Amino acid sequence: MRRAILGSISALSLALAAGGLAVAAPAPSVSIQSLAQLQTPLPYPYDEHADADAAVKAGLLQARREHKLLLIDLGGNWCPDCRILAGVMRLPEVASFVSAHYVVVPVDVGRENKNLQIPARWGVKKLSGVPSILVIGPDGRLKDEGHVAALADARSMTPQGLADWLAQWTN
Repeated sequence: MRRAILGSISALSLALAAGGLAVAAPAPSVSIQSLAQLQTPLPYPYDEHADADAAVKAGLLQARREHKLLLIDLGGNWCPDCRILAGVMRLPEVASFVSAHYVVVPVDVGRENKNLQIPARWGVKKLSGVPSILVIGPDGRLKDEGHVAALADARSMTPQGLADWLAQWTN
């Protein structure tokens, strides 16, 4: 019975994909239940001296070459939510998933006063908090329009919730 159900789900997924309706990759099962279980100290993911324009350009080229999405992580090392997201993304199961589907470019936006030309390039004129995530598809378009600041309160989410959010854009 279970085999028949799994076969039906696989057939439905293939049919949806063949019809132009892609199905998102299933999120990884996260090994921790609580953000309090993250290894500390939390990472400082942003290089405050990096050339953001060059990094995004290189990331776009790499994502196209590898047939992946570009994930631009806009934030600052002062931000606890940014550091929490980085900590979850470094969990082995999440890192593996992210690596399979995304090219990640962290961009330091200071206190939302620096490198703002990056989000503006995709029509985001003002950040509503950090981390703000730009998911760029192979066509160069913003996939998560309207959801860019969804992780700005990452500390209120579960590790699995953060992984699920990352997975939803992989279709």
